[in-house]
Amino acid sequence: MTVSRRRILTVLGGGVIVAAGGAGTFVSTRTPTKALAPWGHAGSYDEPRRRALSYAILAPNPHNRQPWEVDLSQPDMVVIWRDKTRNLPETDPFDRQLTIGMGCFLELMTIAAAETGHKIEADLFPEGEAGPVAVARFSEGATQDPLFAHVLDRRSCKEPFEPDAVPDAETARLAELADVYRDPERVAALRELTIDAIEIETTTYRTMKESVDLFRMGKAEINASPDGIDLGGPFLETLMLVGMLTREGQLDPTSSEFAQGMEMYHTMLRETPAYASIITAGNSRGDQITAGRRWLRLNLTTTGLGLALHPVSQALQEYPEMAANRVSLHEMLAPDGGTVQMLGRLGYGPKTAETPRWPLETRVRET
Repeated sequence: MTVSRRRILTVLGGGVIVAAGGAGTFVSTRTPTKALAPWGHAGSYDEPRRRALSYAILAPNPHNRQPWEVDLSQPDMVVIWRDKTRNLPETDPFDRQLTIGMGCFLELMTIAAAETGHKIEADLFPEGEAGPVAVARFSEGATQDPLFAHVLDRRSCKEPFEPDAVPDAETARLAELADVYRDPERVAALRELTIDAIEIETTTYRTMKESVDLFRMGKAEINASPDGIDLGGPFLETLMLVGMLTREGQLDPTSSEFAQGMEMYHTMLRETPAYASIITAGNSRGDQITAGRRWLRLNLTTTGLGLALHPVSQALQEYPEMAANRVSLHEMLAPDGGTVQMLGRLGYGPKTAETPRWPLETRVRET
């Protein structure tokens, strides 16, 4: 049955919530405070490596898997590993996107380290892919990076954007980090491609199940496992309470809640005035790390300009059902060669909440 606006408003103001202790109490207690605590703890360490890492764990990453682990057993050194138990075998079968996320982590650590005057020299994949992603050596002599000012305000905004065009001045500021697309015809083509890609991912059972298995539904689940895809807040938790938002329904393309979810995605994607992409000449692990580092800087730069950025890279995923979309996107954005590593929506959007994070202590390897 279709969920009408009237029914949603009835639920939000009515008996189910009151029975749980009153609407005001319910709304005011839905914040997963424990899972958001790392945002407040960032910078609270005296030791330079831990201080930098307390910011690095806030980096954007696929499905919010937070796949990083670090070894701090050697002085002035951080050995960075990717936790392969957090792989995404269906949507990221070659670990390209996860490696990009590791690049975001490395760049944010580097920016944060510079705040205390520490520069980082990173040796990437010193033992090949089976070993650490990087060995990062801390030394003194860094200049502070102005992008650090935006670290705690950075978000990936998953909301409809305002129709206002991205101005020339802002586009010029972003040009050294990304290719920006504002031409109405190009933007329209990218909108349709991103919508089609979302439909493929959500109607392909195994790829959608990979996401649904990572749903953290409600405050208790988010606090217990602050990675994956968080579905929280009073509105969504109300829908969960009355059975209008379920894992089963999200996996069933014939269900009304699946249809409504797709409608929300379509609305969000259609309200996009511009796009940005990160393209590298090759597709080595080093290229992927570079793409991640650039994406992180792009995200911080857009934040500083008052713009919103939201990755919509589904069309770049390497599983068979997405092959035609991936080819089309490369023909559109990289006709002369190269690898499109990231695609994002760009525009003016609302300020959104922080994403849950595991505390730094859980990401440090025991030695």
